[in-house]
Amino acid sequence: MSNVLEFPSREKQAYAFLTENLAALLKDKGADETLITHATALLLKVYGETQGSTEFSFSVDLPDGLTPEQIAQLRQQIEVGTDAQRKHHHALMIRMAAQLLLTELKLFQHGREEPR
Repeated sequence: MSNVLEFPSREKQAYAFLTENLAALLKDKGADETLITHATALLLKVYGETQGSTEFSFSVDLPDGLTPEQIAQLRQQIEVGTDAQRKHHHALMIRMAAQLLLTELKLFQHGREEPR
């Protein structure tokens, strides 16, 4: 089996997708270039901080005497359970990141609107 290198990387593709869609959404809502620039920079920061947050590892000491089939069954059950937890944690992190981003944008916009 050969290794495939992707250009740009999936991470860069995801960043580009997010920033392009955010910029288009904000532009449709009437945002100016300053707000769009701030929003996309903030999005990259927040999104970057969430990456890797669902990666974890642990070990389990199994009792002696288990058959290879029992070990395989336990391994499969643990993998299913940890994958479900990873997906749930990732979804939660994305929702929290989106809420943080929206709050920060509101604060940024509010700060721009205050009379000086």
